[in-house]
Amino acid sequence: RKGLAYYLQSAVSRHYSADIHPACRMGGGIYLSTTVGVVIGETVIMGNDVSILLGVTLGGTGKERGDRHPKVASGVSLLDGATVLGNILVGEGAVVSSK
Repeated sequence: RKGLAYYLQSAVSRHYSADIHPACRMGGGIYLSTTVGVVIGETVIMGNDVSILLGVTLGGTGKERGDRHPKVASGVSLLDGATVLGNILVGEGAVVSSK
């Protein structure tokens, strides 16, 4: 099923202008306002009821190996253009605005 997951990721990326890695773990109730410009890395872990708006990036810095992407707790709002890089925790109920 790994091949199927990568195929679906590629199709979504091409059609919706989003890059959501198939290995990321997402809780229930994730709200994607629009997928345009959304990037979610391989080791991202998201809790429940997370709001993701236009152009959000959850990625690594490119300098570390292994578990290198953010962890997002439940009830977090990631607003337009928010960028969270590296292996950090975004606490429960936090609001992250652009840049």
